[in-house]
Amino acid sequence: MTQAVDSAPRTGSVAQPSAGETRLVIGLLLVSAFVVILNETIMGVALPRLMDDLDISAATGQWLTTGFLLTMAVVIPITGFLLQRFNTRPVFVWAMSLFSAGTLIALLAPGFSMLLLGRIVQASGTAIMMPLLMTTVLTLIEPAHRGRVMGNISIVISVAPAIGPTISGLILNAFSWRWLFGFVLPIAIAALILGMVKVRNVSTPRKAPLDVLSVVLSAFAFGGIVYGLSSIGEAGTTGPLVPIVSLVVGALALALFVFRQTRL
Repeated sequence: MTQAVDSAPRTGSVAQPSAGETRLVIGLLLVSAFVVILNETIMGVALPRLMDDLDISAATGQWLTTGFLLTMAVVIPITGFLLQRFNTRPVFVWAMSLFSAGTLIALLAPGFSMLLLGRIVQASGTAIMMPLLMTTVLTLIEPAHRGRVMGNISIVISVAPAIGPTISGLILNAFSWRWLFGFVLPIAIAALILGMVKVRNVSTPRKAPLDVLSVVLSAFAFGGIVYGLSSIGEAGTTGPLVPIVSLVVGALALALFVFRQTRL
């Protein structure tokens, strides 16, 4: 995504954080990552309730998940550029602010369109959080201790989506679908405030030019593949042409993206 730079000037050195500060940063990022990943699968169980309350079809409601995944597929390739150009704390604040704002929009959404917008904003924050977590671990943790931390990350990545439908079902048994976001919002805001107060910058930004063509190719590549796979289930109503075209466009764009990256 970013063009190669042999000796990019640094904007200033960052002191190595203490062991306590490192644990705080990694712990906060793990909790935040758990919360944002949980939202990837939390809407599946709520679809029947949403279809009744919002008077939408199953194909329309599925866009709450498809739109989330499409947004992540488009935004994630750009996060490498953001993590090189900006410090740890502002990137974390942006990610959690986007996720919190999206959660609030979804909580207060009067209809499907605003709910979908909230999910897209949520996904933008989620897409930034995971690369930020990985980059911070590689920056702060010594190679000898990375295995343990990576194990914790693996637990978060695997457990959060797995328990999402269960938590969703428990909430829906007692509350309306809005509480799927109402219970998450205070946790997200608390993580945002704690990050603004406690997290310090642990990286050194450097100038890294963004390759716009790579961004466009990645958007078509990952977006086309995700949309094509998501459309396979709707092939009965839309026909097989839509998923086939999407997958072909995504595959071609991905090949061009890989070729472009090897040339940079």
